[in-house]
Amino acid sequence: MTTDVTGVRIELDHVSKVYPGAKQPAVDDVSLDIPAGEIVVFVGPSGCGKTTTMRMINRLSEPTSGRILIGDDDALSIAPTELRRSIGYAIQQAGLFPHMTIRQNVALVPGLLKWDRQRIAARVDELLDLVGLEPGQYADRYPRQLSGGQQQRVGVARALAADPPVLLMDEPFGAVDPITRSTLQDELLRLQDELHKTIVFVTHDFGEAVKLGDRIAVLGQQSAVLQYDTPQNILASPADDTVAGFVGSGASLRQLGLLRVKDVALESRPSVRHDDTVDQARATIAESDCDWAVVLDDRGRPVSWVRASRLRHTGALADAAEHLDVVSTQATLEDALEAILAEQHASAVVTGPGGRYEGVVTLDTLIDTITRLRREAEEPADGDGPS
Repeated sequence: MTTDVTGVRIELDHVSKVYPGAKQPAVDDVSLDIPAGEIVVFVGPSGCGKTTTMRMINRLSEPTSGRILIGDDDALSIAPTELRRSIGYAIQQAGLFPHMTIRQNVALVPGLLKWDRQRIAARVDELLDLVGLEPGQYADRYPRQLSGGQQQRVGVARALAADPPVLLMDEPFGAVDPITRSTLQDELLRLQDELHKTIVFVTHDFGEAVKLGDRIAVLGQQSAVLQYDTPQNILASPADDTVAGFVGSGASLRQLGLLRVKDVALESRPSVRHDDTVDQARATIAESDCDWAVVLDDRGRPVSWVRASRLRHTGALADAAEHLDVVSTQATLEDALEAILAEQHASAVVTGPGGRYEGVVTLDTLIDTITRLRREAEEPADGDGPS
């Protein structure tokens, strides 16, 4: 996995936006420094100007005044169409063209950049695989033939098609159900671990901001920057009562959202292949200290689970298989706790790159971690204890 940062720094320098005929600016004198290779989340109430602020970066909304630097380039000195082809853009409900196949949607910007056909075809296959959609199964379908979550994955693939250093995301997961939304958030974090783009992400959901952001810009009316800091610092020390109100009473619970499954130790549990015989599955479980096993597909991805007691009364592994909810290594401990509570084996099955099986996170591990965090939070800092 690469650790190279492919994103570039973005600087908003006293940027404002005044719409014709408006008495007040929609965005008033905003300055922000967005580091290369980080996810910066704009969060704030509806109508505060956060989307307008983001859209000025690729000039979908033209700034009235101020300066925007992308890397070393002044965005206002670049032709808008050229600028937009160099910046990925993903929106709510994906914004796919319904009359185009998935392949044609993803290939759109590389085609405009006049890449050759072979290069475009290879890039489309690479990206669909990267976002977890097998090209042979999905490339020639139309958007209406995909679920909402799958469409959003295609939207991200399309935004990444020309390998832009910057990705703008305007509430991209806001229109899907909570479970799919959590999965898409995990996928974005996994992709960012590999790609290290500079991502500006707009949301009204503070929980989403905590989960995704390396830094969060809490914006007030006219995009006034109320606080710009790491999620940890904002949760621990809101800058004022307005920010504290936005953080809400669930701040202590959201501390669980700051740690990821990859930050805790995973335990191994037996696994079997979906095409194993019942006898093979029984033998695998018998050799372990567990009474159940994870069932994997041909690519090592968990698809179900089986318990030993059900294998005694069936002739086929598929007949004993039970539904399995998984979490990725990018999931938060809060996500893992919800998954554990939904299962019957006091653990959550964890997937890594490519959706492959990594192990399990157990309830005992979460309890130990939470206890340790609480103890560390209660310990006085150096020099603060009694003399």
